[in-house]
Order: sequence, then structure tokens, then C-alpha cells
Amino acid sequence: MYYLQDLTMDAIARELGTSRSTVSRLLSAARESGLVQVQIRNPTDTGPELEGIIRRRHNVDVHVVPVLDTLNEAETLDRVAIQAARTIGPLVDSNAIIGVAWGSTLSAVSRHLTRKITHDSIIVQLNGAGNMHTTGITYASDIMRRFGSAYGARVEQFPVPAFFDHAATKQAMWNERSVQRILDLQARMSIAIFGVGSVDADYPSHVYAGGYLDQDDLRTLATSDVVGDVATVFFRRDGSTDGITLNQRSTGPSLAQLRQVRRRICVVSGASKINGLQGTLAAGLATDLILDEATARRLVSLDGMPTSSR
Repeated sequence: MYYLQDLTMDAIARELGTSRSTVSRLLSAARESGLVQVQIRNPTDTGPELEGIIRRRHNVDVHVVPVLDTLNEAETLDRVAIQAARTIGPLVDSNAIIGVAWGSTLSAVSRHLTRKITHDSIIVQLNGAGNMHTTGITYASDIMRRFGSAYGARVEQFPVPAFFDHAATKQAMWNERSVQRILDLQARMSIAIFGVGSVDADYPSHVYAGGYLDQDDLRTLATSDVVGDVATVFFRRDGSTDGITLNQRSTGPSLAQLRQVRRRICVVSGASKINGLQGTLAAGLATDLILDEATARRLVSLDGMPTSSR
């Protein structure tokens, strides 16, 4: 009545037999829940044009978040996280298994989720969070708990390290029934939500800043031309993973497994993550992409350039 039929709040109140203040509260609730979203068509806004270019080149649904260049990385991340939370909500349905990766970006997104009641849905952690300094349980569980609370879903954590010291240890653990239960949930995901970890980001990715990798690991990644990761699985700018030995010890799902998920929502904030984003798109990991305008412009400008000149 209000948005499509242009009725005033007074007219709606009379038709519904209620008060104007009740109508106002209902409209506010609709905005907060994401049932109603307001879009401003600014004639100087380059977002729609950038979305069209990225959509055609990379075959992804795109949401470009307009952000002033004067904002810092943390402020930009917050704006992108708000849009990501609003985008994710309508995609979550009952009886869904939703895989969520931990990290700085998803932590920000989890703080802006709006409540939506679902039934028999599950939030499953995509990769372990422990390292030699901490179990990682508190950090990862806070993110999973917020997702679970927002959608009334059961939360399944993955209580293993982010990286095992030895690939053989991982293989042995993967044979344990308690671990296989989580792996089975991951294999049946209908939605996966993740950020992009980047070696070069100005706003450090948690996997690189949180004590998960020692100097030998970082040197190995450098010599393998790694540009980033999704759920602690590493890749190069062309999306390849061949010969990246650290992936044999990682607890995240393989890129091949991730590509089998029907809806894969990637959230990226900060143009300094451009190399990791290019690798993510080259690997075909995302069906939906939410990113800030500066990063979108950078991606469009680099597309088609020879790798040696990037």
C-alpha cells in the first residue's frame, strides 16, 4: 500500500483499522528485516555500470556498494558488511545447510544480520580455527552463533585446527566419525558464505594476522605465487592450486567441492584484496559477489590486462 500504491500512512491506517503509529512501526520493521529495500538511482552512480561489466565478464550476480574514497578500510568494510547482510537474508530458507567461513569480513557481516525465522536449518563451520597459540573456538563460534541466532538455525562447529602440522594427521582425523559428520554436512550445503583472504591486504586477513602461519609457511606461499585463500584453501591469481602443499594440511573444503555448492556468496572489501579476488573469480568460486565500488573499479580496470603488467 505504501510503496507500490502510494497510499499515505493515514489512509493505510483507516483501511486496516489501526493507528498511524502502528503503520509506521510496520514500515520500519519491513525495512529492518530486509522485506523492503530502498534503492537510490543516482545519475552519477557508476555502480550499475560496474555491476553489468563484472556480471558479463565473470558470470556472477554482483552488488557494488557505493563508498566514498575518503573512508578508511574499516569503515568501508562496515558498509560492505551491511549490504552483504541485507543480501544474504532473503536467500536463506528453511531446511537449508549454510556453510560459513570465519574471518574479518564474515565477522563484520555477522554483526549486521537481520532476524529471519527459518525451520530445520543448519549453520556449519567451513574450516577449523585452531592454531599453535589458541583454539580459535571463541573467535569462530561468535561468528557462527550470530548467524545461527539470526536465522534460528542449529550451529555445527568444526573443532579442528585451521592447519594440521602433517597431511597424514589430517587424513587420520578425516576418518573419525565425529569429523565425518561435519564433512557430510559440508558436502550437502546449499549456500556457502565466505570472504577472500589476501596476502597483500591493507586490512589484514585473520588467517595471516592471527598466528596461523609461521615464516616457513609464508615463504612457501610466496614461492608458490599464492595470492589469497577462501576458507584457508590457497590459490594463485589464475585460480590454480596445483603444487600448493599447504592445502594438503588445510581443513577447508577443496575448491572443487566448493564449486559444487549451488549458491556461493563472496564478500570482498578493500581494493588491496584485488589479487585474491581475481584468483577467486578465476577459480569459479563465486555465484554472488558483494564488493565496494573502489574494488569493483579496480577489478574492471585490470580485467583483460596481461598478467605480467598487473
